[in-house]
Order: sequence, then C-alpha cells, then structure tokens
Amino acid sequence: MNIPQLIISIPLFLVLAFGIGFILNMLIKTTWLPLVIYALLLVYLIISMGSLLVVDYIILTSGLAGAVLSGVTIRVLRAKGYRMF
Repeated sequence: MNIPQLIISIPLFLVLAFGIGFILNMLIKTTWLPLVIYALLLVYLIISMGSLLVVDYIILTSGLAGAVLSGVTIRVLRAKGYRMF
C-alpha cells in the first residue's frame, strides 16, 4: 500500500465508522452497540483473512477509534440534554 493511500484511508475509516455509529446510536438508542458490532467484524476479518499487514491493522484501528468516538459523542450529547429522535 502506498503512503498516500494510507494517509487517505485512516481518516476515511475513522469518519465512516463515526458516521455509521452515530446514526445507529440515534436510531437504536444504544450507546455502545456500534462498537460491539465493529469489534465482532474485526474479529471475523482477522480470523477469515488469516494474516493481515501492519497497515491493515492501522486502518482497522482507526475505524475502531471512530466507533468509540461515536459512542462518546452520543453520551456527551445526552448528558447535555440533547435528545436524538
């Protein structure tokens, strides 16, 4: 993988996981469900693919960070009184 691809992939996976997690949190009203789903997806990918490169782990970890950030953001917004749907 090229360096430009890595530089683009990291924020792309972070924002993608954050967006999907945020929408799931608003619709299903569970805070950490997207994180659990993403973690299960990671375990499945690691088992089914066998060996991944370090670059793949970096990209997948950035997606995991996005899922965590979506949960934290929803908790903060709910604590401040915002009600989503």
